[in-house]
Amino acid sequence: MPKTLRATPAPAPLEAPTGALPTYLRIAEELTRDIGSGRLAEGDKLPPERAMAADKGVAVATLRKALQLLEDRHLIERRQGSGNYVLGGNRSVGTYALLRLELAGQGGGLPTARLLDMTRAAKPATLPKIGASDIGLRIRRLRFLSDVPVAVEEIWLDARWLDKGPLTPNNVSESLYRSYEDRLGLKISEAEDVIRMGALPDWAPDALGLAPAANVPLIERRAFDQNGSPAEASWTWYDPTRSQYFARVP
Repeated sequence: MPKTLRATPAPAPLEAPTGALPTYLRIAEELTRDIGSGRLAEGDKLPPERAMAADKGVAVATLRKALQLLEDRHLIERRQGSGNYVLGGNRSVGTYALLRLELAGQGGGLPTARLLDMTRAAKPATLPKIGASDIGLRIRRLRFLSDVPVAVEEIWLDARWLDKGPLTPNNVSESLYRSYEDRLGLKISEAEDVIRMGALPDWAPDALGLAPAANVPLIERRAFDQNGSPAEASWTWYDPTRSQYFARVP
């Protein structure tokens, strides 16, 4: 018999960050990652929709919009008169399909981010090759999973994309890949990661909770556009006590 999950009281909601995804999409992404991590297993029955809506502090109509997206992704089955059931895990769908950080020891975690800085600058010499220009858009962010600060990111977008449309601190979403697609017509199709240890940068905010220059896991990423050309490179320094890197092969 499938186990039925109970809705549990939610903590007081935090103020949504600037550029937050729509509420229904945030719910859908959180459930997508919970299913992909196995926290919601195949055959599990979700709590009743009204209980889930109350738990998340949203209208039933908003919750149902999120559940419809999960059904469209083939992650749940909605059985008339019976409820909503998990079909199985899949980490390769959703807005955060290429995000490999998850909560340590449990998986999942709704990704959010706080923008720290966005500026055009000369690419550092150590940056992986992403285009012919010496200039790029540098984006620094503090990354959260389910409101827990877990990482800082320095992201570089190649200059050739900067004339495709406006990308500013006022219009960038907490999902950069979604912003790239909506604002620039850039679809990140795949990425390659190298993981090593590295010193936390001096611009990392105190909110991360790590000592200055701490030696932590570092993800070096090069991401590719819809035509297979490198478009973005990034470094992500993360706290291994709060988060972990996960990749399914193949």
